[in-house]
Amino acid sequence: MPTVRRIGSARFFFYSNEGAEPAHVHVEQAGDVAKFWLDPVSLASSSRLRGHELRRLERLVADHRNGF
Repeated sequence: MPTVRRIGSARFFFYSNEGAEPAHVHVEQAGDVAKFWLDPVSLASSSRLRGHELRRLERLVADHRNGF
């Protein structure tokens, strides 16, 4: 799981072999994980993250998506 970026307590990473899924990034924060599609940026899945945390992470993904 290579880390591509860290912003505050969020770690952005990807798995090297996820088949033919569209471009996306995983984000881990305090042991919880979310997956965001990159084009367009949208939440694909999450585990136990609260709504306000997901909105903040989605904004971070949108702001930095060209760097993933």
